[in-house]
Parts: sequence; structure tokens; C-alpha cells
Amino acid sequence: MTERKRKIVNDPVYGFITIDHPLILNLISHPYYQRLRRIHQMALAHLVYPGAMHTRFHHSMGAYHLMSMALQELRSKGADISTDEEVATKMAILLHDIGHGPYSHALENGIIEGVSHEEISQWLMEDLNKEMNGALSLTLDIFNGRYHKQFLHQLVSSQLDVDRMDYLNRDSFYTGVAEGTIGYDRIIKMLIVHHGELMVEEKGIYSIEKFIIARRLMYWQVYLHKTVLSAENMLVKILCRAKALAQDGQKLFCSPALEYFLYNTVTKDNFEREPDCLRLFCMLDDYDIMGAIKVWASHSDKVLSLLCKWLIDRTLFKVVLSNEAFDGSAEDLLKQQVAQKWGISGLDLDYFVFSGAATLRAYNVNDEKINILFKDGTVKDISSIDNALISHTLAIPVKKFYICHPKI
Repeated sequence: MTERKRKIVNDPVYGFITIDHPLILNLISHPYYQRLRRIHQMALAHLVYPGAMHTRFHHSMGAYHLMSMALQELRSKGADISTDEEVATKMAILLHDIGHGPYSHALENGIIEGVSHEEISQWLMEDLNKEMNGALSLTLDIFNGRYHKQFLHQLVSSQLDVDRMDYLNRDSFYTGVAEGTIGYDRIIKMLIVHHGELMVEEKGIYSIEKFIIARRLMYWQVYLHKTVLSAENMLVKILCRAKALAQDGQKLFCSPALEYFLYNTVTKDNFEREPDCLRLFCMLDDYDIMGAIKVWASHSDKVLSLLCKWLIDRTLFKVVLSNEAFDGSAEDLLKQQVAQKWGISGLDLDYFVFSGAATLRAYNVNDEKINILFKDGTVKDISSIDNALISHTLAIPVKKFYICHPKI
């Protein structure tokens, strides 16, 4: 009898993570998955929180660990989960972020048009399924919510999924922002399946409230921190400028993968019709982008070189936040000052002075709800429970407007 392969990974957040199924080991070893080691989980947030250097690989492994705990807990409470379903659900959570590109949201807004990381994840999973002779068919059904056991999909993607549990816990650990810490172990202990749906036992209400509050605090304090917004918007502007120059026929230093995305107009059609497109996407990572930006800092194009030099030296744009949208006069005045100080003119000023909005709804009552199962068998959404904190504050979307410009 051959010995079953088993690996353990030492994770700074949870301790030892065990991988003990050959299919899962093969998946983690695949180049598509290993690429996640070269993509920061929090993009440029390390310019504000220096410890935030963890990768999407770390996060996926952490989410896999929490999934293993959750499935074990649900099984112990009588949920019917076969071995095949368990393996497929674990693979679904491992692959949930596989379509993220370098500095993901910046790439989506900068050089790839109308294609989301969720769609790329889907294509990569389908590609992997062909390569693994259909071994991911059940994984795809669970991932897409097509499988009849809906609670398995809810563990992968919902307002209380293990993805959110890990990134809140992990990001608060690496940033040092204590407000994001959640009682993930207690939440998992409180999970239960009722009428095929994932729910939380009544005694877990306060842990869920803390989870939703932690998410809100992490967004405003970390993910939408004004300096993080500044850095990520600068990166978007750099990629947009590089793309404009490339489309104009100018020569830019870049890796073969980055060259493809800069010099071609890449849309869904390319991904669906050209096998090379997906392959080249999988060759792109943070190093391609940052390596190019270091070289572009001395490019002859003034707009590109200034933006790149400032991002590398952390001379970031100033961000002014407001509860109301800015009128055009504020931008016009700032553009005049930028034109005077750096000799930028015309449409080029839009790269240096621009406005936007950041929106957060900590709990969405219109989305798949977090349901609480009471001892008497009644089920209530967390926001409709008497005296619940969620109904009064966190279900209301908050929108903050901002204007970005160089420090003048």
C-alpha cells in the first residue's frame, strides 16, 4: 500500500495548515496557483502599513484552512457532506482568487477593458478542469452556486464566507490594525445548516455583529485609507498613460506579458478566443508592473516619468475627502497650479488632478443575508433582530467623495 502524501504549511496566523489530498496538492503545485505568491494581497497598502506584504497565496491557504474547519464543524452537527463534496469545496476556496492580476483593481481599471477578476477566475478554473480531466467539475458547480447543496456555495461566497473571515483576520494581523480582528473560531463553531442553507446559531449573534463592524472599520481605516487610495489611483493613472503611449506606437520597456496587454486592446473576446491571452495573463504579476515602473521613471514622456518617479519615491498625491461631491471649480484651480508648477497642459492635467468616490455598505440587506437560527426554530436576518446594532448603522451605505492632486 502506498503512503498517502501529506504536507503541512506553517502559517503565522493559524499555525499548521494540513494538505492531505493528492488532488489538492496537485492544484496548489500548479503554475496558475503558484503565481499567487507573486501578487500582494493588499496591493499598495504597504506604503501606509509596512507590514502588509502578504500575498494572495497566503490568503488562499488561510481561507482553505478555515474551510477545512467549517466543513468539519458542519459534519459534526449532522450536515451531509461526502468526501467528494468536501474536496471540491476546498478546491473552490483555493481557486476563488486565482483570476486576480497584479495590483488587481488597478490592472482592471488600467489596461484590461471590461473584464473582471471573477470572470478570469472562471476561465482559469475551466482551463484547469480540462487539464485535470474533469476533476474540477463539482468544484465549478459549487463555485457558481449551481450545486443543490447551497450551503457549500455560501461557505465560498456570501456575506459570511471563509474568504472574508480570512482576509479580515489576516489583513489586520499584517497591518497591525487590531480593529479588524474577528473571532473566526467562534463564528465557525456557531455555523449550522438548516433547510439546506448556511446559518448561525442564536448564541453567535454578537460574534457576527463584531465581524460586520470589523469589516467596516478595516475598509475605512485600511482598504479605503486616503493614502492607499492615492497610491492606487496613481498606479491606475500610470497604467492608463503607458497604455495610451503604447497605443500611440511609442516604445516602452516591459516584459513580454505586459507588452501584450499594453499594445493590444484586450477585452472579453480576446480571453475567450485566444488561448495565448489567458496564458500571458498568468505570466503577469507584481514584478512585471513594478519593474516597468522603475524604468519608466526616466522615460522621455513627462507625464509618465513624473508619476512613476513619485510612486517609487512615495511622493504620493494629496487626497481631500468630503461628504459631498466636488464641483468643477476646485479641480480647475488645482489644475492651474499644477500647470504652473510642472508645465503640464491640456488633457494631460487629468492625470494629475481628478476626483472620485469610495462607497462601502458593511452589510447589504439586499444581498444573500446572514440568517440567525433561534432555539425555537425561527430564522431571522441579522439586521432584523431586535436591538441589533446592524439594523441601525451598518446596513446604510456610506459614500465619501475625494479629490486627488500633487502636493503643491
